[in-house]
Amino acid sequence: MFTEKLQNFLYAPSLTSYQRRKTIEVQIGDVPLGGNNPIRVQSMTTTNTMDTIATVEQSIRMIEAGCEYVRITAPSIKEAENLKNIRAELRKRGYNTPIIADIHFTPNAAEIAARLVEKVRINPGNYVDKKRFQVIEYTDAEYEEEIQKIRDKFIPLLKICKEYGTAIRIGTNHGSLSDRIVNRYGDNPWGMVESALEFVRICEEMNFYNVVISMKSSNPQVMVQAYRLLVNRLEAEKLKPYPLHLGVTEAGDGEDGRIKSAVGIGTLLEDGLGDTIRVSLTEEPEFEIPVARKLVEKYTQQYTYNPSANFSQRERIIVDTTFNPFQYKKRPTCEVLNIGKDNVPRVIIDFSQIQDIQMSDFKAFGYTYLPLTDKWGSNDTAADFVYLGNQAVPFMMPNGLKAIQDYGAWIKEPVKSYPMLSREQYLNFDNLSEELNFLVLSDADICEKLLEHLRKETKPCVLVLETKMPNALQTLRARILLLQSEGIYLPVVIKRSYSQNLDTETLQLRAATDVGGLLIDGLGDGVLICLDKYADSKNETLQQIKMLNSTAFGILQAARTRMTRTEYISCPSCGRTLFDLQETTAMIRKRTDHLKGVKIAIMGCIVNGPGEMADADYGYVGSGKDRITLYRGQNIVKKNVPTHRAVDELIELIKEDNRWIEPTILSEVES
Repeated sequence: MFTEKLQNFLYAPSLTSYQRRKTIEVQIGDVPLGGNNPIRVQSMTTTNTMDTIATVEQSIRMIEAGCEYVRITAPSIKEAENLKNIRAELRKRGYNTPIIADIHFTPNAAEIAARLVEKVRINPGNYVDKKRFQVIEYTDAEYEEEIQKIRDKFIPLLKICKEYGTAIRIGTNHGSLSDRIVNRYGDNPWGMVESALEFVRICEEMNFYNVVISMKSSNPQVMVQAYRLLVNRLEAEKLKPYPLHLGVTEAGDGEDGRIKSAVGIGTLLEDGLGDTIRVSLTEEPEFEIPVARKLVEKYTQQYTYNPSANFSQRERIIVDTTFNPFQYKKRPTCEVLNIGKDNVPRVIIDFSQIQDIQMSDFKAFGYTYLPLTDKWGSNDTAADFVYLGNQAVPFMMPNGLKAIQDYGAWIKEPVKSYPMLSREQYLNFDNLSEELNFLVLSDADICEKLLEHLRKETKPCVLVLETKMPNALQTLRARILLLQSEGIYLPVVIKRSYSQNLDTETLQLRAATDVGGLLIDGLGDGVLICLDKYADSKNETLQQIKMLNSTAFGILQAARTRMTRTEYISCPSCGRTLFDLQETTAMIRKRTDHLKGVKIAIMGCIVNGPGEMADADYGYVGSGKDRITLYRGQNIVKKNVPTHRAVDELIELIKEDNRWIEPTILSEVES
């Protein structure tokens, strides 16, 4: 790591209140980006770029869904040339939305596209360099020779962009860093940032500033760290504050894809970073737009709430100077029962609103009673604790599941559960559990008197922190870091309560932002996601609880802090794709979604192949019509596998590595 080069860890205008980062304005057709403009939403077509009408009609569906920039792949000269016909047909039909050409390996295609469309995206990892996964040590002179090669290829494009008023996105992808960058800087955020800055420096030498930058990764942790580091380095080198395009690559589909995108994108938006976003789902591109709009709607011009007055100067200094946002490190805590220290974050489910609790009700959060064996079974997303409020469970609970009750109910029968206390109860009552106590605190509850008690605490205690502030991530982050600075290393559970009026998708996006952002920062030893009011009927309430439990585990998975599911790194498709990604992803998911912690990449073409799936255990990559190449990590294992046999061959590969398990009876019951 190159952290010794950092003069500070600052990357945002404020870490305790929402303030959007000020950037220069970049002109992209008639839709400017950055500056005082709103956060823009964009997506990418999945049609064959040579099919003009299909691409135009899909673009129109995207635009009518709210897409403000349409990106189209141009993998070769012929596709770049056809952008002229696509643009003309869109204009003929009355659509003036800017078009972005997506370029990877072909500088000559970029130079053609720059004359035809409003913006060109290039990937610095493969615009000049090639990725062969080689280990090469460069002398400084040799390295400078490689930079000169970049200049020779890149400057002609800049001159064309200057002449035609075309913007450029320098779009770094974690998986496609060049061998040269990886060997000198590492396969990490530092390497990602340096890969982009090599091109940015050339832009500034040429007095070209119509530039947007992105730092994408399929790993939200890496993605967040890279964007933060980029902002830090731009300022340190006195480069322009360019607008940022945010995105998590290959996020997947359904609930997992939405949560994973929100953990990465939402974390950065909360800190005021980001000027345009693309949510990369393995779905039709017009379906990405409503998700993206929900993510950015909070950060309108009206969202200017500044609660800095509620933070002491001490708290602001602590957050702004002691927090390393560029490298994951879990906050050090003591261990209380199975919470904190080296334990994975725990999930607590709110069951306090369920009346007449039955064994079958526990299925909502991962437990199934099997009458034939008179035993409980559980799946990989079974909650660790169930909060009962003032109620009690009239039967023997599953092994491994622990109950929490309000203090008044717990004190009557303390051997069956653990108490949940308010601040007043904690300060005034001495009769606490010798094993585990939960202390619920709002951000306003943390005062000098409480801190003094917590420093001297001898009883095992876990803090449950909540807030009603609109910038929950920043508020809770400041409080947790304050505890750390005071030498209080008690584990912290993050509690977030949402309105029952929110639809499921919106709730999941907000929870992924609030909770996931804290987990990305290494803050949080457990999560409790609940509603301020549940449904009137028991069945509906159980469905809500099932959704909240799934959301909690999805956030932990996306933040890479607790792996309980198979992870699919699935690209969103584009005109380069060689098979039906949605159908194939669904087929692979159906047969492998019980493989806890295994990461499978499903890529439509070689561009999104070994590089983009750098984080995966196995890769399923389109290599030709009805042909698949299978990877173990970044190494090719089988080439030209017929599509109809490819999933079976993938499973055989997993079996060879002794990572295959047969689906259990419980999994079949649950499905």
